[in-house]
Amino acid sequence: MRNLPSLNGIRAFEAAARCGSFVGAADELNVTPAAISRLVRLLEERLEVPLFLRHPNNLTLTPAGAAYQPGLTAMLDSLATLTDRVKTLSGRDVLTVGVGPTFAIRWLIPRLAAFQAAQPGTDVRITTGGEAVPFGDDWTCSVTLGTGNWPGLQAEPLFTARLTPVCTPALAAKLKTPADLRDQTLLRVRVAHAVDDWPRWLDAAGESGITPDGPEVGYYDQSLQAAVDGVGVAMGITPYVDDDLAAGRLVAPFNTSIPKKLRWFLVYREARADEPAFIAFRKWIKEAAETAG
Repeated sequence: MRNLPSLNGIRAFEAAARCGSFVGAADELNVTPAAISRLVRLLEERLEVPLFLRHPNNLTLTPAGAAYQPGLTAMLDSLATLTDRVKTLSGRDVLTVGVGPTFAIRWLIPRLAAFQAAQPGTDVRITTGGEAVPFGDDWTCSVTLGTGNWPGLQAEPLFTARLTPVCTPALAAKLKTPADLRDQTLLRVRVAHAVDDWPRWLDAAGESGITPDGPEVGYYDQSLQAAVDGVGVAMGITPYVDDDLAAGRLVAPFNTSIPKKLRWFLVYREARADEPAFIAFRKWIKEAAETAG
């Protein structure tokens, strides 16, 4: 009989080692940092060797931890791959795509019919993550906004991300220059990487003295919907806003557009690169990204 440690402890340690903190591991596994700490402590007691040196603000792998983590990462990757291969015994390839809520609603889901028409035998599963869950264990791949640096993962650039204010056509008629934004409701998004969107754009437009103070929402999708409903002016980001602009629900009243500091990437584990469902999705979304410019 195999004498194996707890799988929950293994997952907690491996995630904490990759993320460099119990907080990061807790976000990924959707538990509390205290739970991660406890699971790792129980694993250390089982192994009778410390895996981390615990400092006030960070963790450091011990030699034992550094030797243990790479093999566990490979093992968990293999387990995820094997699980999906078993699922395909039903005769359908399984594709699990992790995306943020706004990307799912504003871009991917409206285009899924085209992918499924091209790959009718693929069982497509959309799951949302974002900052709290950057890459789930059972995901085939993800489409993620970031810098392209995710340790242990492959990242291929897709879309550029550009910023420009958007609003209804009726409101746009009142905006002749960026200075006119001073009298408007400027909608804000709470996620960390969106905080400087308005300040950066206003600075580029020569209006750094304007302070956005409109309603603050959790996601870009909520901000864009508020703009469609006439609540105020939202900061549009590509490709979230592409369909609204094409349909005329929103317009960009100014020519000034600036690049966001981040861009969109297709993210995946190398171990899954040869799966037929992933190969098909990779080809489809890269062609879609090229079309979008």
